[in-house]
Amino acid sequence: MPGTRLPGADPYPPELTDRLEQAIAARGTTYRPRTHHLKADGRPGFTNRLALETSPYLLQHAHNPVNWFPWGDDAFAEARRLGRPVFLSIGYSTCHWCHVMEEESFEDQEIAAFINMHYVAIKVDREERPDVDAVYMSAVQQLTGSGGWPMSVWLNAAREPFFGGTYFPPRDGVRGARHGFLTLLGDLADTFHRDPDRVGKAAAALVKAVRRDMQGGPPGNGGGGGDGDDGPDDAEPNGTAIEAGLPSRDAIQATVTFFKRSFDNVHGGLQRAPKFPSNVPIRLLLRHHHRTGDADALAMATLTLEKMAAGGLYDQLGGGFHRYSTDGRWLVPHFEKMLYDNALLVVAYAEAFQVTARPDFARVARETCDYVLREMTDSGGGFYSATDADSEGEEGRFFVWTAAEIRRELGDGTTTELFLDHYDVRPEGNWEGTSILNVGRPDEATWAALAPARAKLYEVRARRTPPLRDEKILTAWNGLMISGLACAGRILDERRYTQAATRAAEFVLGRLRGPDGALFRSFKDGHARHLGFLDDYAFLVAGLIDLYEATFEMRWLEEALALARETERRFADGGGGWFMTSEAHEILIAREKPAHDGAEPSGTSVALMNAARLAVFTNDESWRRIAERALRAHLRVLVDRPTAMTEALLALDFFLDKTREIAIVWPAGSNVDAATSLLAITRRTFVPARVLAGASESAVERLGEIVPFIRHKSAQGGRPTAYVCRHGRCDLPTAQPERFAAQLAAREPE
Repeated sequence: MPGTRLPGADPYPPELTDRLEQAIAARGTTYRPRTHHLKADGRPGFTNRLALETSPYLLQHAHNPVNWFPWGDDAFAEARRLGRPVFLSIGYSTCHWCHVMEEESFEDQEIAAFINMHYVAIKVDREERPDVDAVYMSAVQQLTGSGGWPMSVWLNAAREPFFGGTYFPPRDGVRGARHGFLTLLGDLADTFHRDPDRVGKAAAALVKAVRRDMQGGPPGNGGGGGDGDDGPDDAEPNGTAIEAGLPSRDAIQATVTFFKRSFDNVHGGLQRAPKFPSNVPIRLLLRHHHRTGDADALAMATLTLEKMAAGGLYDQLGGGFHRYSTDGRWLVPHFEKMLYDNALLVVAYAEAFQVTARPDFARVARETCDYVLREMTDSGGGFYSATDADSEGEEGRFFVWTAAEIRRELGDGTTTELFLDHYDVRPEGNWEGTSILNVGRPDEATWAALAPARAKLYEVRARRTPPLRDEKILTAWNGLMISGLACAGRILDERRYTQAATRAAEFVLGRLRGPDGALFRSFKDGHARHLGFLDDYAFLVAGLIDLYEATFEMRWLEEALALARETERRFADGGGGWFMTSEAHEILIAREKPAHDGAEPSGTSVALMNAARLAVFTNDESWRRIAERALRAHLRVLVDRPTAMTEALLALDFFLDKTREIAIVWPAGSNVDAATSLLAITRRTFVPARVLAGASESAVERLGEIVPFIRHKSAQGGRPTAYVCRHGRCDLPTAQPERFAAQLAAREPE
């Protein structure tokens, strides 16, 4: 038996018991159940249906005494059969407070028995099912004014929520709670049975609010709703002008003004704690500065990037960023690392390097890419999702140091003293008696001098018990990382990054795409699962476009176009914009049109930028019309609350600009390396409103079938030649890097 009978639950039928036994046996003799309930021989005391899943988060709960179901029809049919409410718990594998609630409540046999006797319990991995997460996050936000994970929601058998929240302490009085989780479970079960009319009215009102929040009104009224993630939510209506039914650049100016008012001029980021990297739209500030010369916008971007990279938010030994800072000066992070944060920050630091030529920004981009390639890459080329904050039962244990440990490993001497001083390591520590490495006075020469010491301590740290790594491979997040590596490879001239991006693209297109061309969301243990959502398609399309611009391999642009057409076929709303789900997805109580950029950009914002870019690449007006319709569909948000969609503002800026069509052609018989001197100009020049194409003379006409602006271009005089055009009007072609640089630097009046 894979565990004794779950407390308060009926025994499983023999067929299910056999499947659970087989699932546990398949994990081998090295399998260590994640539970306190172990038998004398080390086998789990309890096993539930989640043992049949592949999601690392669901598997974490496979040996709770709770009778968990995965999300699906079976669970709701059981709720109808038993006449019980549903308790829905949503989280993800590296969520610290999810672990806390598991330890306190879901591993507690008394609480588990009560759930099993009075509820049907469902576990959802928000990263695999963002559609389910978005619906019930909206419900929790409607009820409480905020959201987060773990998310706890009470539903009826029709999947309608009637109560919800986030983390709940297990019992009355714990952590100061007046009503603990066990008391709440009892009260809500009693109300569900004793006063069904009250529950029904609450559910009906909440469903109505969720639909209004997620689906918005007709085109022109925008979408609505957050995703429970971080991001400014206190922006004021700005009353910007609307011209021809489209938002104007006033929306960008209003957003920059808002961030100036809220900016922390000492530590960067916003004047608040906790601080998230996504709280300040770095790439938008860089574009606004480029277009207007606004020095304050550039200062805000560079100060934030500098302070984040100097703080404990950044892993000073291994590279890469933790999820957010719990304090106001980027010192004390929440120690989990997410692939999406690092992918997005790579692009921000690489672009900031283009703008400022600061070597520290290039270094941070490189170190972050190297961290992903070293620690977050599957043997097949895809990228893992995240690493936990906790190890050995403590948050941050893997990452922190004491002065005594460092002296023991590095020995006494000048280098050790320099390291302790540079990285703020004191005998008393700077966090709970230990030290989080951070840099009070950044200095690149000192950083270089300490490279051997960092390498030594990294080796020592690698022998510690590491945090759990979530090894599922998500299409959307891989799309973001493909963009990050492609942009870093192109800007920093690091071919190994573009090669890694290429391997990842081949992995996703080969393992996460079905025979009908449909993408899947998640890959784990050799299997692709769950139909892809809007962000899976949009983020991958963006990554493939970036990969094309980094490699000039035409197949990536062809794949991007094919997937962009699939995006329209599966997700487009005829009135403009896109739904998160296709008609092939499960029908939930609401169908979201994403209209909020949080820690990740929304699928809407990225699909909008994709359409705008493809319109320029292809000179196909249909892509421009798609972008226009999307801008109109989200007009009210972009006008009245533009800080809710700062990533969409990147697309708006691109769409409204006189976008440059840059073509580089090299002689037939040579490869792209022949154009190195011209490509070096594109690497060091920040031109955000542009598309970039390149080919040898022998391939120009074939590429021209997709990218008309490269047609009939040649390598003049047998030398690699650059062409800079705007809407078909081109500057004189040039083989001179200096002249090419001047053409890219030239600005036209607004």
